[in-house]
Amino acid sequence: MFKTTHRLFLATALVVAAGLPATAEIPANLQEIPYWEAEVEGGKLPPVADRIPQDPLIVDLAAKGRDFGTPGGTLRTMVTRSKDIRQMVVYGYARLVGFDHEYNIVPDLLASFENEDNSKFTLNLRPGHKWSDGTPFTSEDFRYWWEDVANNELLSPSGPPDFLLVEGKAPTVTFPDETTVVFEWANPNPDFLQSLAQARPPFIYRPSEFLRKYHEKFADPEELAFQVEDARVKSWAALHNKLDNLYKYDNHELPTLQPWLNASSGKKIRHSFIRNPYYHRVDSKGVQLPYIDVVEMEIVAPGLVAAKTNAGESDLQGRGLAFRDASILKKGEAQGDYKTLLWKTGVASQIAIYPNLNFEDEAWRNVLRDVRVRRALSLAIDRKTINQALYFKLAHPGAMSVLPASPFYDEANAKAWADYDVDMANALLDEAGLTERDKDGIRLLPDGRPMELIIETAGERQEVENALQIVTDTWREIGVELVMRPLDRDILRNRVFSGNTMASVWFGWDDGIPQLHTSPAYLAPTDQVFLAWPKWGQHYQTAGGSGEPPDMPEAELLMKLAHDWEIATTDEERAAVWTEMLKIHADQLFAIGILNGAPQPIVVSNRLKNVPEQAMWAWEPGAHFGIHRPDEFFFAD
Repeated sequence: MFKTTHRLFLATALVVAAGLPATAEIPANLQEIPYWEAEVEGGKLPPVADRIPQDPLIVDLAAKGRDFGTPGGTLRTMVTRSKDIRQMVVYGYARLVGFDHEYNIVPDLLASFENEDNSKFTLNLRPGHKWSDGTPFTSEDFRYWWEDVANNELLSPSGPPDFLLVEGKAPTVTFPDETTVVFEWANPNPDFLQSLAQARPPFIYRPSEFLRKYHEKFADPEELAFQVEDARVKSWAALHNKLDNLYKYDNHELPTLQPWLNASSGKKIRHSFIRNPYYHRVDSKGVQLPYIDVVEMEIVAPGLVAAKTNAGESDLQGRGLAFRDASILKKGEAQGDYKTLLWKTGVASQIAIYPNLNFEDEAWRNVLRDVRVRRALSLAIDRKTINQALYFKLAHPGAMSVLPASPFYDEANAKAWADYDVDMANALLDEAGLTERDKDGIRLLPDGRPMELIIETAGERQEVENALQIVTDTWREIGVELVMRPLDRDILRNRVFSGNTMASVWFGWDDGIPQLHTSPAYLAPTDQVFLAWPKWGQHYQTAGGSGEPPDMPEAELLMKLAHDWEIATTDEERAAVWTEMLKIHADQLFAIGILNGAPQPIVVSNRLKNVPEQAMWAWEPGAHFGIHRPDEFFFAD
């Protein structure tokens, strides 16, 4: 439950200001950052007092139980794909509003916001706030995005993003002055603020001064034509979209509001991100954040992350590490001058099997849609053995549901069809009519084919393959042959989305710790990324343009309930929707969870301070390191 001062579902307008007065003052003891002293003295950069907003977000580290740091240093970390430099936007976690450590939604880039009945949101910007290139960050950046990008057919053919549509209708967006933006709907949009706080935020603003140069409405036609030809793209819209990538973070010229800005152009093995001189956060001693000057992100092969971390080549590493790496990481601590922390994980299931209810093979599709078959497959998994063999009993065996940190946690859901019971599993498959077997004891489908269930994996996590090896043995006891097929991640997803995959394995829901304000849309067939119903998700995402409409009663009910949550007017109504949707998933096993809560190794240099010893590693909500505020991390020396 939210604290009273942070509730989002009030009938009257409420200004939430992250515990600060509405107009904070610039600290009198404001200090210039050594990194920028030469530029300031040379007149190439304004002094810090002219760079930060008139009311910066002042961070009282003492109140948070953290140490005040000294600016400086280069932090090394690693990712495994070139496009993952976008993790700097995730880790930086500068959002209009964001989650605090208790998962309350509080202002960040915004000075404050007002919420009237979840139908009208007034966003109040910080006066004097600037982009990383020194240009003003004002309501004009929101207007530019809304009128000239989101509602421009060439730049946004499908129109504004779905989270802004309520009952199919877009909001009225107004810009009363340069620090005020108002979004208003005829009906409630309770998911609006949480969407802004996501790990991958829906940027509802753009650096308008920079992007106008590439927009036909504002640019000189001849100059724009030259730019299009020079970039070797087909149109001004293609050029604009290529450069407009606040999330991808691969355009080093595009201004940002994140704590570190990309200082590298093109594809490299090692990317450098330097501190944003106009960043809006300041500690209460007058030091502009972030403390760390430079983040160096190296792109390495997935199999090398643990080894290079073990050798002391990373100062902060979570991505690319798995629990199986913990023992070797612990052994290297002294020589590598680091410590290995074990954080909790926030995904609903560490390993989950997704039968594809939209599989193109009709015979198999009918079998997988029989809930008795899905229940049998779940009952025939020896979760305790998997937990002991892979996680030394440190994970929690169970079905896929929300975690105890969520107010919607129900132990009955977590245990549903999750006991190891071969006899009941066999009885369920017999009841489903799969009684015939071949000479090897493998059950036969109604058309006579052996029940060889092919599970495709991304081939990125050894524990997945190890777990499936154990499942292979126990499924044989119920006459099901498991065939494992490792693929590249992108190939796997494309096969699932096209209906070519019988079953796949991935994590459970990203958000395993939903709160009262969390939309349950991801429990309904609203997105193809839930690998059990890609075609249904496509149908929703494209407004019927592709995919297939849900044609199972339980899936149709989930869609209705998700809509009920959107139009509900009270916390109690929304909580009731969550409860019912979670019960449906527990009963229907659209995804077969194996276990959750497996510890996530986090390697931290002994020199790096303010990194929490115990914390949650979660994509949603939390943006992995983001919610723990890396801009407050610092090197002790």
